[in-house]
Amino acid sequence: MSRVREVDYRWHLRQLMATRGLFSTTDLAPLLAERGIELSAAQVYRLVTGTPERLNLYVLAALCDALGCTPDDLVEPVVVADAKRTRRAAGSKDSGQLSAAGKATRPTRAKIVPDK
Repeated sequence: MSRVREVDYRWHLRQLMATRGLFSTTDLAPLLAERGIELSAAQVYRLVTGTPERLNLYVLAALCDALGCTPDDLVEPVVVADAKRTRRAAGSKDSGQLSAAGKATRPTRAKIVPDK
């Protein structure tokens, strides 16, 4: 048995901006531009209002410098699931893969038919 540990993260940029008196996404763009990061208004809006899946480290460094914080203040790791993974015996009912419908699939036996 092995443990499966699924992690996610929380993005706190909007809260950090609010604590520094920055309540509009347009307030952030000039601060980033001063640090050499040129983002469009749409990119800044998505950065503030959403949770980025990918983030350039230069952007992260500029955010930390502009807001006077550390990456730990911006990104909070969160454990989603911490469950045991069990091994199933070969041939057991649940040993197959799951299909798109979520049902276990098993390979079908090939039939060998003689040539006629």
